[in-house]
Amino acid sequence: MSEPSATPRSPKGLGTASLTLGGIAAGFGVAACCALPMLLASVGIGSAWLAGIAMTALPYRVPLLGIGALCLVAGAALLIRQQAVAARCAPGGLCTSLATRLITLAGLLIGAALLWLGYAYV
Repeated sequence: MSEPSATPRSPKGLGTASLTLGGIAAGFGVAACCALPMLLASVGIGSAWLAGIAMTALPYRVPLLGIGALCLVAGAALLIRQQAVAARCAPGGLCTSLATRLITLAGLLIGAALLWLGYAYV
């Protein structure tokens, strides 16, 4: 009898992290034109380097808002599912670590804040 083929498993939380990073990137692109320069200038940090990003992202503002929101909502749904699985996980089981879930939550909050700033300050 042949042994069942072992399929390589992707690291836990990779899809959630990818969606979170996509949401942060879209939020950064949306917020680069107005909100980030104002925030950075208010704390004394130069923001001239954002001009190139802002000019590139400006024509795609609405699609970036939609893509960012979709990525963040999907990432939040996966994070909720990871949390439910971790609550049922046996000691020593293969579950997403608490640190990974907390970092993902922080990323989702940062992405949501960037999207809101990009939407509100234009």
